[in-house]
Amino acid sequence: MLASGVQVGQLMTIGIMAIALGLDAFSLGIGIGMKGIRLLDILKISVVIGIFHVLMPLMGMFMGQYVSLLLGNVATAAGGCLLILLGAHMVYSSVRGEEASSFDHRTLWGLTIFALSVSIDSFSVGVSLGMFASDIVLTVLIFGLFGGLLSIAGLMLGRRVSGWVGEYGEAFGGLILLGFGIKFLL
Repeated sequence: MLASGVQVGQLMTIGIMAIALGLDAFSLGIGIGMKGIRLLDILKISVVIGIFHVLMPLMGMFMGQYVSLLLGNVATAAGGCLLILLGAHMVYSSVRGEEASSFDHRTLWGLTIFALSVSIDSFSVGVSLGMFASDIVLTVLIFGLFGGLLSIAGLMLGRRVSGWVGEYGEAFGGLILLGFGIKFLL
């Protein structure tokens, strides 16, 4: 009975961590969704984010504990810089109008950059996660599931809100990305 209580406690802890990591994908998905996004693109982005939320903690776990302090700060700073660049580009594109090309989530490069920027914090969590996670496969699958589901929710909400915001949706979405990038750097 005690063993199952410990397992439930571990599962709850992993679930809470997965939700916390997935909230980045949710909030940044709102920003991308405000640009206007097709349902197929929402599905593609969410699947890729889910995959990154599985791979990044796995890579972190395999990197080991001896580099956790160094890589935790570097990974967060790199994610923040990526978000600032993406957000600034979106704001610039919306201000310039049709002449400037915006961040394109439909390209492989754009999709990879976006998924990496919302999943980079999973890497640093993965570095320290190996200490108490008894089932690594279950842990990263839960991370991937919540990352994908919360990104769907954020993208859908952003898509819905974009109709209310109109032509300023891309600029507002870029400001959201900028804000989160600055938050990661501070």
